[in-house]
Amino acid sequence: MSLLHGILNVVYVIMQIFTGVIGVYQIAMSVFGIWHRKEKVIHQPEKKFAVVIPAHNEDRVIGPLIDSLKAQDYPTSLFDIHLIADNCTDHTADVGRNHGATVHVRMDKEKRGKGFAIEWMLEQFKASKHQYDAIVMFDADNLVHPDFLRIMNDKLCRGHKVIQGYLGVKNPFDTWVSVSMAISYWFSNRMWQKARQNLRLSCSLGGTGLCIDHGLLQEMGWDATGLTEDLEFGVRCVERGVIPIWAHDAKVYDEKPTDILSSYRQRLRWMQGHFHCAKHHMFPLMKQGIMERSMVKFDAGIYLFQPMRFLILFLTSLMMLLQFSTPKTTVVTHITHLLPTDFWLAVNLFLYFQMPLALLLERVNWRGYFGLALLPLFLWTWGPVTAQAYFTKANRKWSHTEHKRSIRLEQIRSR
Repeated sequence: MSLLHGILNVVYVIMQIFTGVIGVYQIAMSVFGIWHRKEKVIHQPEKKFAVVIPAHNEDRVIGPLIDSLKAQDYPTSLFDIHLIADNCTDHTADVGRNHGATVHVRMDKEKRGKGFAIEWMLEQFKASKHQYDAIVMFDADNLVHPDFLRIMNDKLCRGHKVIQGYLGVKNPFDTWVSVSMAISYWFSNRMWQKARQNLRLSCSLGGTGLCIDHGLLQEMGWDATGLTEDLEFGVRCVERGVIPIWAHDAKVYDEKPTDILSSYRQRLRWMQGHFHCAKHHMFPLMKQGIMERSMVKFDAGIYLFQPMRFLILFLTSLMMLLQFSTPKTTVVTHITHLLPTDFWLAVNLFLYFQMPLALLLERVNWRGYFGLALLPLFLWTWGPVTAQAYFTKANRKWSHTEHKRSIRLEQIRSR
């Protein structure tokens, strides 16, 4: 056997073992996402919130977000809306003021991006002696369900320190790209986040719809200024023994790109940040999980180990393709067929059929099911995204995703 064949053998073995184990692991975990019972809110409004919105040139979408916050079923005396107009060259600050937010203009061409803007805002709070119990963060293109702050108040009163709200999509049916992203989120919310909440494991932070105890923030510091500031902060919490929890009924709606190039650029940024975070935290988390017999830390390390949960589908489908396309008489037969074809077929079927199951459990509009036809094509685009991100993971330059859809909350709720 030649050296090249030997190298291919090793690569195929590693790919099969890695993909097979992670695929089965995800299937086993996702079963626990089937059950959801709406948790009753038992605590009266008590906590005071600082609602922080980092925004860069978002005058098209910031108004509806502030209006949805103003409509919260929570006493207005117990929350303040702080809009960070971060290096803006449009009318974001003016629109924010007109809709009733406190606007903070920030101009710093060197430290650009959401993470730096949040860090700067927290320093402003410290300097001004603002007294808040918790900080809530939203992206400028979001819309927020009226119960959001009431549910976060209840979670804080129960003793939780870091809470991630449900991540919905406000424009799921615009194009095949936006509906594919929406299906990914519906699946993730139910079969990943809710499953781990039911197992009392850590959820992954999504960057928006995030509530953090202010005392914990002052103690830890934000110190998350990379391309995936949410992931960085969540990992640091788990390392300290603070478990971020999932609030399935506290809903936030996010705008998703409608064309494949914009989606590609957005996901590339996510993946670059993911790889950078994994480089620094993956092995320490897994080691701590084993040494301390902590499933929470070990599972968090597993999340960093597989760069993105939907990459599992790409890899397992690739394995199945290799299994079917490689003749059993070739030199790599014993490698591509290390695990039987039936195994790869079963894993792919189980993983893919979790998608319509998630749509059913989440009571998604019937139009969402039509998106399943093109979903495999979208999932396969994770392959080149991940490959490029791996080789450009040193990139720390933040790029802005343009938002265009000025949708109001009532339009979503009437669907």
